[in-house]
Amino acid sequence: MRNLSTYNEAGEWMDNNLFPVPSVGEMTLVDLLRKRALQQPTQVAYTFLVDGEAQEVSLTYQALDQKARSLAAVLQSMKATGERALLLYPPGLEFIAAFFGCLYAGVTAVPAYPPRRNQRMTRLQAIVKDASASFALTTTSVLTKIEHSLKQEPELAALHYIATENLTDNFALSWQPLKINNDALAFLQYTSGSTGTPKGVMVSHGNLLHNQEMIKTAFQHTEETIFVGWLPLFHDMGLIGNVLQPLYLGIQSFLMSPTVFLQKPLQWLMAISRYKATSSGGPNFAYDLCVDKITPSQRSQLDLSSWQVAFNGSEPVRAQTIERFSVTFEDCGFRRSAFYPCYGMAEATLFVSGGLKTVPPVIRSLKNKPLKQNFVETAPEEQEDIRAIVGVGRSPLDQKIVIANPDSLTKCPDGQIGEIWISGPSVAGGYWRRSQETQQTFNAQLQDTGEGPFLRTGDLGFLLNGELFVTGRIKDMIIIRGQNHYPQDIELTVHKSHSALRANCSAAFSVEVENVEQLVIVQEVERSHLQKLNVDEVLRAIRQAVSEQHQLQVYAVVLLKTGSIPKTSSGKIQRLACRDGFLNQSLDVVGDWTASLQQIDLLQLQQEVEAQCDSVQKNSNESQAGRESLKPAFTSEAIAHRLVSHLALCLLVSPDEIDIQEPFAAYGLDSSVAVSMTGELAQWIGCELEPTLFWEYPNIEALAQHLAAQSLSSQLITSPVGV
Repeated sequence: MRNLSTYNEAGEWMDNNLFPVPSVGEMTLVDLLRKRALQQPTQVAYTFLVDGEAQEVSLTYQALDQKARSLAAVLQSMKATGERALLLYPPGLEFIAAFFGCLYAGVTAVPAYPPRRNQRMTRLQAIVKDASASFALTTTSVLTKIEHSLKQEPELAALHYIATENLTDNFALSWQPLKINNDALAFLQYTSGSTGTPKGVMVSHGNLLHNQEMIKTAFQHTEETIFVGWLPLFHDMGLIGNVLQPLYLGIQSFLMSPTVFLQKPLQWLMAISRYKATSSGGPNFAYDLCVDKITPSQRSQLDLSSWQVAFNGSEPVRAQTIERFSVTFEDCGFRRSAFYPCYGMAEATLFVSGGLKTVPPVIRSLKNKPLKQNFVETAPEEQEDIRAIVGVGRSPLDQKIVIANPDSLTKCPDGQIGEIWISGPSVAGGYWRRSQETQQTFNAQLQDTGEGPFLRTGDLGFLLNGELFVTGRIKDMIIIRGQNHYPQDIELTVHKSHSALRANCSAAFSVEVENVEQLVIVQEVERSHLQKLNVDEVLRAIRQAVSEQHQLQVYAVVLLKTGSIPKTSSGKIQRLACRDGFLNQSLDVVGDWTASLQQIDLLQLQQEVEAQCDSVQKNSNESQAGRESLKPAFTSEAIAHRLVSHLALCLLVSPDEIDIQEPFAAYGLDSSVAVSMTGELAQWIGCELEPTLFWEYPNIEALAQHLAAQSLSSQLITSPVGV
């Protein structure tokens, strides 16, 4: 140990010139906070808006340092140095004091979400077990809420719980400063695990400070920057972005509860307006929520002209969201150029890439077909069948991004989609006590150049003129009939298909059925619609929308009770957990549909179709030979019957369920099935038909009448084929 400072009788830190301020490359977060407490003791560091509005509580840098030393002294007295401590706090300043208390004591902090009363603690148990945590820092109110649940969970009950709001600042006198190196482990950031085995990312002091410098450089933050944030503090964006970045800059940060934001999104923008914030942001859904929930009269109260950096990250950034928000809040002084799409992940501490401040987001229109084959081909905005991709900038300082072929592990050229790889001082040290997974994820090398090590992000993307574009994730990719489909796009379509469906509460994934990948949709229902829900109407709307927008046939749709879809602690949908829940039937279902024969024998149905073919063939042989048109036997009724039978066979449903006036899209008819049916119909009739037929005539009745009416026309019959 080394004595770097002394304290007066009140426990206040006195500079006696024994505190050598380390260089940036050697500094730790402990050094940084102590420096702020010495040089800016009365500067307010954090203000928490208790009700999201007027009620405020604040901490100066000196007060925060004193609280951190008090907790650190208690932890040192309990021989906790070198151990892991769970942080279980509601939104507020207690979390921040506890986080720094752990750092001051040499205890590895493990931020986690505060459990609710009677909530299942499966994920929390997994974190405690993986981290081998010995302590849990929390508040008396949280302990009271979870006391009953703890008795039923031995691993959680075994933790030593400390309610930190009861500690007095006098303990600070007993704190013994430690010699902490820049590469020392600061905290474990548990990733958004989709199963019961979350992984702890080992984030060092050096990782954090390098990332802070990257954020400062990329966002062009200064001592004049003003922060407002509502993100959960146990989440990497909330902790590293809204808490540590202001500390790094030596400025004030205004914080509010995520619950307040979700209940009243207006309060977020009101806080930006009230405190003249220059930097604030969140995931893409936050901006959509503001557009959907804030009324014109409420917007008239806002002045967003001070907002310089509206960062958008943590989930796919959508061009439509940028446009909607920019247009909606333009009269409030918001500038479209303030939008700041960025990309990051826990394994890289937080920030990976971002654009240029004051420059509008970079958006490229790409052709869908090449994109599904992992190739990039730009197209004009007005062209059909395109997808707008938002660029997420580039990495500043000495961090490097490359795109690699995930199979050959070779570097991809610009404009080709591959896995995003990262190298640089912000890349964390690996996963806690998971050497094999650390080796696979954090120590990749390019096989063609030998460069490395790189962090394999698991994200797909491409570089275009130095700009990074993210297209999806490898493990979440849905591949049906050789085509790539990004679940985020399908989920957005599902949400928009019916007013009864909750935004950002759906999951699209694939399951194998009879050796074929099939699409499954899981979607939450709005609470206000639960009592009056027309299940069949909603299910049909989803299938139709997915068919129309993505030309995909849905195998199953599951509607869930409000608030029950599996999510991570940071609010991301857990697609793998949804898939597992679907397969083991553990989801909280309020309505569902699955393609099935429903007691119809498949062989019998096939025989029926073949018998019809034989009957028509007999009629055809009796017709005039060589006739290059539809035969007299092909009446609209006969064609309709054929289409009903074949559509039922393709969809694995009873023919009785097929309504000839219902759009093909309503049955989830995808493009490959439509083309296949057109070919078989042409062979049955004895002519060639255009493959677009099913889109030109949207239902069985219309198509059958058209074919019958055109039986003597050559417009749809280009040449006879043998039967």
